[in-house]
Amino acid sequence: MSVYFDQPPLLIRSLTEDDVLPLTEAEIAQGWHSTPDKLNKRIRDEKDGKSISFCAVWNGIPVGYVSLYFHCPAGPFADTPYPEIVDFNVLKAFRNRGIGSHLMDCAEAEAAARSPVVTIGVGLHSGYGAAQRMYVRRGYIPDGSGVWYEDRVCPPYTMCENGDALVLYLSKNFTKES
Repeated sequence: MSVYFDQPPLLIRSLTEDDVLPLTEAEIAQGWHSTPDKLNKRIRDEKDGKSISFCAVWNGIPVGYVSLYFHCPAGPFADTPYPEIVDFNVLKAFRNRGIGSHLMDCAEAEAAARSPVVTIGVGLHSGYGAAQRMYVRRGYIPDGSGVWYEDRVCPPYTMCENGDALVLYLSKNFTKES
């Protein structure tokens, strides 16, 4: 297990199998649609060398996570060498403590070691509002391809559902010229 940040009460380390159930139960308790499958997949993908998954632990309790995939699996950056930040979450009761910023710092540091650019997709409904604002403050900009729905560009004036499958893709350039 790797440790990426350790300044009590916050520890950011590798996501482990022991984190899956507590995080899933906490997400369900706050009204999110969550299953252990998502986090188990993140752990498998890390073991397969596809990604790194980070877990934020506050006073011994897992309270958030994010993954960095070394290659974008879909979206406008799928054919690029750029890594993608995926599945960024901090439990509602633990927000506004800097946890999300530290998770993003760790993911971005690993991304910057691999590429001059990192990418991310963000949902458009209000449940993603805090993340949308954070990404803009951190220097992410839309890629220009428009809104994506169910892993495809959503053509103008097309009907779609404002759920988790409605996404805007963003990127951040680590070079000073950007």
